[in-house]
This record gives sequence, structure tokens and C-alpha cells, in this order.
Amino acid sequence: MKTGTTALLLALLTAALPFATGSARAADRPTIAAASDLQFALTEAAAAFAQKTGRDVNLSFGSSGNFFRQIRQRAPFEMFLSADEDFVQRLAAAGLTEDAGALYAVGRIVLIAPVGSPLAGDGSLRDLAVALEDGRLKKFAIANPEHAPYGRAAEEALRYAGLWETIADKLVYGENVSQAAQFALSGNTEGGIVAWSLALAPEVAARSTYALIPEMAHAPLRQRMVLLNGAGETARGFYAFMQEEEARAIMRRYGFVLPGETM
Repeated sequence: MKTGTTALLLALLTAALPFATGSARAADRPTIAAASDLQFALTEAAAAFAQKTGRDVNLSFGSSGNFFRQIRQRAPFEMFLSADEDFVQRLAAAGLTEDAGALYAVGRIVLIAPVGSPLAGDGSLRDLAVALEDGRLKKFAIANPEHAPYGRAAEEALRYAGLWETIADKLVYGENVSQAAQFALSGNTEGGIVAWSLALAPEVAARSTYALIPEMAHAPLRQRMVLLNGAGETARGFYAFMQEEEARAIMRRYGFVLPGETM
């Protein structure tokens, strides 16, 4: 595997690992559970927050469904940024959050392929259908639909295109959407369906091509964040920061918009 590709895959692998911004400048350093589609955008936002306030947060990236289960089991997170607002609403109904939280993004999915892949950049998935017929497609990566919202959206898009049954035996499942992107760009698959926010990251964009999949092909990826019971001052500050224009500008650069916003 080429050095540049190895570095890219290592960057994507950090989606499953805790991340701390800067040095330990404050004793109140909360751990934030975040959907893995936020890997690049939220890391940048957390760094901006640290520079502005002198306070750090630990970012732990993974699938929203897995975090939902961990929080139900009283995992020590202080804030949760989910890729599916339903998980936040269910936690709120169970009395595990301070309130119903706030919508922070509506996500999009893309068909992504490594440079040199035989797949064409076609968001309609028509070329994917042809590739299944002519043998160009051997393996295709998506996140696990059972617990990853972006995996569920990928399944919905494939069903919308009439490809789900045909492609099922060629699918490689990532534990979360960041791992799906790792698989899609590893050279062991011809591509995959992942979050637009990951495709827009410079580390990924330099080694791949992508095409947006129409919004009508899947249910909206409404992403909601919430403070969990017992959240401290730094978590509260970061929650507020994520709703300020500085953070919103970062999110827009990675393809995340709110209803009524433009890129």
C-alpha cells in the first residue's frame, strides 16, 4: 500500500478513537460522543473552541447507535452529537438528557471511489447498476445499517435504485461510516457510499472522486446534539459554541447545513 494511502487510512481509523484537543489546560475536560461523520468537521470545531476559550474536550467518534446503547448504560459522556435525531429523542424520553437538544446538521451521502476505480462518479447509481452487470464491481463498502444512520441511508439509496438485492453479497460493512470510508478507499473495494462530510475532507478528496446522491433517495439525515445529565461547564460551553457562527461556518465547509441555510 502506498505511503499516502496508508496515512489517509490511519486518519480515518481515528474515528473510532478518543481525541483530545491541545493540552490539558482545564480540569473540566468532558468526553463528547460524536457520530463518525463528524470526524473532520468536529475536530476542527473543537480546536477552534479550545483556542477561543482555553478549554479542551475529548472527542470519541463512533456509530450513533452504539453510543445510544452506551449512554443508556450510563457511559460517562457529557454531550452527544448523533447522526440520527431519533436517538437523542429516545434518550430525552428516558430522562437521560437535560432537554430535547438542538438540530445541528442535515447530512448527505455520496458515492465515493478511490482514484483509478472502474466506478464512475454517478450519484444516480446508474453506473453502479451497470458495474454489477458487467463485472466491474467486486466489493462495495457501506456502514452497518443496523446501528449506523449513514449505513441505513446507504441501504435506502440502494433500495431506491433497485440494487439492494443484487449488491447484497458484495457489501463490506464498516462499524461506522468512517470505517466504511476506510474500506471504500483501501483498494480492496471499488468504492462505497459514505458521508459527504468525509468526502470533503482534504485528506480524502485528494485520493478519491465522489458524487452526491439525491436527497430523495433516502430519509433526511437530521442530526441532533444534546447535553447529557450531569454535563459540566466545558461541555455546556462547547454545546453553545456549536450553535455560534464560527462553528456553523466550519460545519458548512464540510457540507453540513441546517434547514434554511446555504453553503
